[in-house]
Amino acid sequence: MDTKTFKRTLQQSDNYHRKGFGHQEQVTATLNQEYQSNLIQNIRQNNYQITRENVTIRLAEAFGFCWGVERAVAMAYETRTHFPQEKIWITNEIIHNPSVNQRLKEMNVDFIPFKEGKKDFSVVNSNEVVILPAFGASVGEMQLLNDKNCTIVDTTCPWVSKVWNSVEKHKKRSYTSIIHGKYQHEETVATSSFANIYLVVLNMEEAKYVSNYILNGGDRTEFLTKFKNAYSEGFNPDTDLERVGIANQTTMLKSETEAIGKLFEQTMMKKYNPTQLNEHFMSFNTICDATQERQDAMLNLVKEKLDLIVVIGGFNSSNTTHLQEISEEYNIPSYHIDSGDRIFVLDNKIEHKPLETDLEIKNNWLGEGEITIGVTSGASTPDKVVEDVIEKIFATKKLIN
Repeated sequence: MDTKTFKRTLQQSDNYHRKGFGHQEQVTATLNQEYQSNLIQNIRQNNYQITRENVTIRLAEAFGFCWGVERAVAMAYETRTHFPQEKIWITNEIIHNPSVNQRLKEMNVDFIPFKEGKKDFSVVNSNEVVILPAFGASVGEMQLLNDKNCTIVDTTCPWVSKVWNSVEKHKKRSYTSIIHGKYQHEETVATSSFANIYLVVLNMEEAKYVSNYILNGGDRTEFLTKFKNAYSEGFNPDTDLERVGIANQTTMLKSETEAIGKLFEQTMMKKYNPTQLNEHFMSFNTICDATQERQDAMLNLVKEKLDLIVVIGGFNSSNTTHLQEISEEYNIPSYHIDSGDRIFVLDNKIEHKPLETDLEIKNNWLGEGEITIGVTSGASTPDKVVEDVIEKIFATKKLIN
């Protein structure tokens, strides 16, 4: 399928909308009321710090809602305002934040249900309104909705679209797209749908395995088993890794994406000679500015004298998880929570999600005496949620002392 032509044709359709519906002023007022926080604004103005009694909170200097997320949520609100009576669907979570998604459900924006592990688009009738989330949607999903003559509201983040454009360039020159990401993540699913041949690598360990295969060959069956579900149909590592282009899920750890790109550049130079590099390797800068800013701010925060760090964001939020990874890398106790509801003030307990494990309860998580706590949040977390967490920390400490 010529995905580039399809997308261009779709965007020229009267049923396709990507710029809102002219209700920005009304929607902005609503969003400010529901998601902004005077407390957080005051902390920003006070050099990102607040102290009450014996508790000091240090906020990262970049955190929370990014431009792409604000845009997606605003467009979803505008859609409901513009179509007050119509049935409205969304193909996935608009962003990875439970409170925002719950608010959309309260506004009667329904999520496409899953049936036997797949989205069931049979519930969508012709001419109904469907929102594509900030992560985007696969080419197949967009084609299906277009065939149903649905009104499509596309809130895909421009940074995600930038990655799609890079993958299109790989395809045009018959390069295999190596995508740094999580193969089951909706953004990576969407990105891979624009590729012809692709392979998804989760981390540097997997990238090194692929690099070694390129240089030295290996067991083809073992390779395909190792990357099951993470490559295009008919993928052959013996022939499809001769020309590669690098792409990424925009929320991955910046430093790792850069290192993986450098690894494959060096691999191709070693395999084919530096003079032939451009015939075997392509790379474009597709690291999201907002993701990078939040990771850089976290790297600055962990250098301060902190007793612990609270990382706030959806448990399925990739960019939030990577912020927690930075805290763990610097051996600072960290607690990943998705809302203030995870803090039990009267019991001095917190329900949190350690890396790569299930939720667990930490008793007596805040001790007596002076304490300095670092706080950050993922790009899908509203300031109101951060405010609630901070207020619950203050309330817990007040009961302890």
